[in-house]
Amino acid sequence: MNMVAPWTRFYSHSCCLCCHVRTGTILLGVWYLIINAVVLLILLSALADPDQYHFSSSELGGEFEFIDDANMLIAIAISLLMILICVMSTYGAYKQHAAWIIPFFCYQIFDFALNTLVAITVLVYPNSIQEYIRQLPPNFPYRDDIMSVNPTCLVLIILLFIGIILAFKGYLISCVWSCYRYINSRNSSDVLVYVTSNDTTVLLPPYDDANAVTGTTKEPPPPYVSA
Repeated sequence: MNMVAPWTRFYSHSCCLCCHVRTGTILLGVWYLIINAVVLLILLSALADPDQYHFSSSELGGEFEFIDDANMLIAIAISLLMILICVMSTYGAYKQHAAWIIPFFCYQIFDFALNTLVAITVLVYPNSIQEYIRQLPPNFPYRDDIMSVNPTCLVLIILLFIGIILAFKGYLISCVWSCYRYINSRNSSDVLVYVTSNDTTVLLPPYDDANAVTGTTKEPPPPYVSA
């Protein structure tokens, strides 16, 4: 009869490059934190100097404003929220507080759902790609080259690219979820799992709880007497 802990039997500890799921979650949280911090700095600089993101008609074939003040403030608020979520996730994985990882996991699910909707839209409405490219400014980089590609090949390339992104995001989601379950199992009571020969699992309570129920205590061993 084999005795194993529940987290070693049911949960995987390996992550990207064979590192532990806690390490992977911490690195992922730090990476997202850096990205959102850079985005926040760009938004703040754009808010401080709006002319920097205002292009003339000679540059884009028409008057174009990068973003207005209202949308800028919304984007800054979203960036601050994302920074808070990333900090919570990193702290939760480092200090082994599983509840702190949940907001970051929910964000990953939301982001995965949005990318899935984009893939479905491209698959159902393939002509929308060509229409979107036609709406780009005439001097947009590689606009004519993209327009010259066969529409079917262009759709397949975009779907392949989105599929790779979804597979990678799904892998990161599984990493964070494994970290959450691992921390939960480590923080729970030390319940041992006994696996018998017929694959039935028996959960035994801790030793102190079992003594409290039966009302028995283990007697100390007799004193050692030298011969």
